[in-house]
Amino acid sequence: MKRLFALVAVLVIVVDQLVKHWVSTSFMPDESRIFVPHVLWLTYVQNQHGAFGLFGSHPLILAALASVVLVSFFIWYRQERGGWGTHVAFALILGGAIGNIADRIRLGYVVDFFDLRWFPVFNVADSCITIGVALLLLRMIVHEAKPKAAE
Repeated sequence: MKRLFALVAVLVIVVDQLVKHWVSTSFMPDESRIFVPHVLWLTYVQNQHGAFGLFGSHPLILAALASVVLVSFFIWYRQERGGWGTHVAFALILGGAIGNIADRIRLGYVVDFFDLRWFPVFNVADSCITIGVALLLLRMIVHEAKPKAAE
């Protein structure tokens, strides 16, 4: 399971950073191009704020805050005894968090580019974090729904 965890986390980081590099070298800031007509645009945004524009524009503080959350998730992960789905969920969160923290430290902002026009612009790392959290929530709901053995 540790190999699966590492593979997924590294894959997320690599894909996230490669796509962000492509966007930042192929687009001007705030430039937008249609990707899927009427559904998805690619818009290069230099996001200096936290999630959904929260927490101001202090890259080192945001990176430190994200690192604290990341360490908390890692401690939780080390205590979990779930199956491969749990490992994948935590790996998606870890990889996504590292991708965004790397941007904040290296650039002072996070490169965002997926634009649905009705939702804040986001990136691969954000998507992976969201999917990972959704998988963990689903696991918790399913786990709670299982009947408990009689004591």
